[in-house]
Amino acid sequence: MNLPVQIILRGIPSSPALETAIRERATRLEHVYEGIINCRVAVEFAGKHKSQGNEFRVRIAVKLPREEVVVNHDHDEDVYIALRDAFDAVRRKIEEFAALKRAGRHRGAEDMV
Repeated sequence: MNLPVQIILRGIPSSPALETAIRERATRLEHVYEGIINCRVAVEFAGKHKSQGNEFRVRIAVKLPREEVVVNHDHDEDVYIALRDAFDAVRRKIEEFAALKRAGRHRGAEDMV
């Protein structure tokens, strides 16, 4: 399946390497749950932190049937680490959703966000 991925970069110049990394990580989510409808990833340069350097914010919203999984993650200095950590968190939430679905139980949307 070809997962639709929307990428939004704020305060960061467009980078083919960054966009490729985002698309590859989003595609890997399909191995966790095949019913993903789409994935939106916003990466924002949040400015310089006084002591640690650059700050990046990553927001990932994954649309599932009747659910949306959303993760927000901040990281100092490295946008790729921020992406890795945010995708790891969203993967865990999707795994939890898939396990509940396999068990025949369904949670409310408020539990997923």
